[in-house]
Amino acid sequence: MPNIPFISIIIPVHNGGQYLERCLDALIESSWSSFEIIVVDDCSTDDTVTIAQQKRITILQLSGRSGASVARNFGAQHARGNILLFIDSDILVKRETIKLVADGFQQHTDIAAIFGSYDDNPQEENFMSQYRNLFHHFNHQNSDTEASTFWTGCGAIRKNVFEEIGEFRDSFMEDIELGYRLREKGYRIFLDKGLQVKHLKQWKFLSMLRADIFKRAIPWSRLILETGFMPKELNLQPSHKASSVSVALMISVVPFLFFGRTKFFNIPVVPAAGFFLSILFVNFLILNRELYGFYARKKGLRFMAQVIPLHFLYYLYSGISFVACWVSYKLFLHRPPYHMTEKYNAGTRQKT
Repeated sequence: MPNIPFISIIIPVHNGGQYLERCLDALIESSWSSFEIIVVDDCSTDDTVTIAQQKRITILQLSGRSGASVARNFGAQHARGNILLFIDSDILVKRETIKLVADGFQQHTDIAAIFGSYDDNPQEENFMSQYRNLFHHFNHQNSDTEASTFWTGCGAIRKNVFEEIGEFRDSFMEDIELGYRLREKGYRIFLDKGLQVKHLKQWKFLSMLRADIFKRAIPWSRLILETGFMPKELNLQPSHKASSVSVALMISVVPFLFFGRTKFFNIPVVPAAGFFLSILFVNFLILNRELYGFYARKKGLRFMAQVIPLHFLYYLYSGISFVACWVSYKLFLHRPPYHMTEKYNAGTRQKT
């Protein structure tokens, strides 16, 4: 029927055999029937291709290691659907996920793109995975549904709009940048808070640190500086910006705690610094009270207490990343924007 959306589900994957089978099984069991699944293999060396072949899934293979954005673009070029649904290979959809996407586009005919969030029950039970995935869930669930960004973990876009505005650009924040271009062209993006999927990935401290700095903080800072695009949602809400300032002030006050008996205008420096530090810390807690309350309700007070120093660290390295990018941007303004260095490698199609 012409009014029923046909959805092309595009999954970029590089050595994703650990999760891919569960990801595909969940999609195959979906309540919505009008869809195709396209796995784009980015030169995997594990059993990724074999898994997809066993499931009788369409497989596209890139000729050289190219990255997720190139893989998504290549999948979109071969998609038959009028809706493109991008899913990460470590995502477990629910039975109604695809139907929610289809219903969203049918009910909101003026919407160009829709995306969701992780659910509040992460697969991995270690502290870092729970902290990281619940943080993502909370930020998405507490953002405006009228979005100005996009998310490729579970996000869909009308194919004709995707072709009009251009494909993903080769950057770590390709989904955020795509959202910027959508809004710049006047298109609407809908954050569907009911569209929730399970994240299967296990996070550890170092992997989280690397991802947050090199795949989020630095690319997002560069995008903000190069485009002037500063959304007031997700990780850039006013309370988040105020939290960054509070952390910066706390760090600047710490050295004064080692001034001994030094006085300034007859005021002891150390007690004054301690008092100011306490005020800033309380302000930091107040700014993030809703997040900490969420953690406390979900995982208990002990878990919440463990989150606070990690959250403080998050704002610290995010702020440092932005300052470093700002300095670099001012010194090397003549350099072309990072997202202009696109390298779309040709791929070869293989269908099973």
